[in-house]
Amino acid sequence: MSHRIEKDSLGEFKVPADAWYGIQTARAVDNFPISGRLPDRDFIKAHVAIKLAAANANCQPGWLDEAQRDAIVAACQRVLNDEFLDQFVVDRFQAGAGTSHNMNTNEVIANLANVALGGKKGIYTPIHPNDHVNMGQSTNDTIPTAIRLACLAKTPRLIDAIYAMAAEFERIAERERDTVKSGRTHLQDAVPTTIGREFGAYAWTLRRVAQQLANTHPRLGEIGLGGSAAGTGLNTAPDYPERVAQELADLTGEPIVASHLVAQMQSMLDLQTLSSVIRGLALELTRISNDLRLLASGPRTGLGEITLPPVQPGSSIMPGKVNPVMFEMLNQVCYQVLGQDAAVAYMTQAGQLELNVMMPALGSALFDALDWLTNAMNATTQKNLKGLTVNRERCSTFIHASVGLATLLNPQIGYMKAAEIAKESEQSGKPVREIVAAHGIMSLEAFDALVLKAARDGNI
Repeated sequence: MSHRIEKDSLGEFKVPADAWYGIQTARAVDNFPISGRLPDRDFIKAHVAIKLAAANANCQPGWLDEAQRDAIVAACQRVLNDEFLDQFVVDRFQAGAGTSHNMNTNEVIANLANVALGGKKGIYTPIHPNDHVNMGQSTNDTIPTAIRLACLAKTPRLIDAIYAMAAEFERIAERERDTVKSGRTHLQDAVPTTIGREFGAYAWTLRRVAQQLANTHPRLGEIGLGGSAAGTGLNTAPDYPERVAQELADLTGEPIVASHLVAQMQSMLDLQTLSSVIRGLALELTRISNDLRLLASGPRTGLGEITLPPVQPGSSIMPGKVNPVMFEMLNQVCYQVLGQDAAVAYMTQAGQLELNVMMPALGSALFDALDWLTNAMNATTQKNLKGLTVNRERCSTFIHASVGLATLLNPQIGYMKAAEIAKESEQSGKPVREIVAAHGIMSLEAFDALVLKAARDGNI
């Protein structure tokens, strides 16, 4: 047979014969053919880890006996070891709060445990999805906890990607610390700076965002597991919140602690804070990407101060054209992440009374933002930052043609006379250095030394 028949409180329903999930999951698959996107892998494992921790915490007289606990724990370990991940099949857009995913997890674990004990799929004895796997739990406390645990797993990967990109910017900055170039403000010629200063600033900004991300970590470890349906702890074993938090801490290696059970079900503030930091990273990456695309523009009719490694042909019609595709990709990812942050913000405020029912999509948006930025930053660092070269002659040409060099004369001849030099340079097309020499203000060599000192030290 291609299916089996299971029964729940609504009646009978067909379940694929080979499925390890059960009737409530099958109903959800039928109800929610929305995005075609299955649950996030870290989220699946986080939720299964909660079931394992709960089984250990519930193993006490009058609650879960050792044989039941051991069967549940063994089933959970199989999933945590990457087995049966294809059995988590509920669309990311589903019933509010995530009841469908919670039952998907409960059913898979119950069926694995029962078959291991000699039973059959769909015959929920001696392990029942609700009575044993879900003991002392609710969708309302397991799903927000799983979202927080998944974010705890993903955030360090993004932090690593940020530091890797920052390190590459720092390496270029150190290599080009004496490469003088024209600064630009308002997209107009400004005072001299160096490639080293410019790229060093990118590195510093990224490291600051990485620290902000790290600062969200402790709050994500504060969970409301044990709140049950409304944060009251209904139908939970003695000392369950503290026991299950310790089990999760031991299992994940994270500083998991039981927090305010009602607030952690109502409020997604910690997740919104994480999303806000991610948004800040996306904004900074957008700005930096735009800078690099501008600096690499040309190669002959743009700035062309840097050259990005070619990774693919840039045009289907223009032979030899090469585009800054990695930073274009990074821009696109950043814009998508900004959209995910907006979705998180809307869903954060959509909580009502004892529960925020928007958690499945809220979690999905956060997972996407974390994963997309991690992957995009790693790819961009490997493909385009490593191998980036600086066109020093081009930088030199621009700096000597810059009218902004007249600013260096302010301490010696004053603002008004320096402005006259700048105006003469604009009208005649002659470099400031030549006009300065012609007026007997200083020699060409002295002016060049002044430019270098200003770019390196900021003082003249």
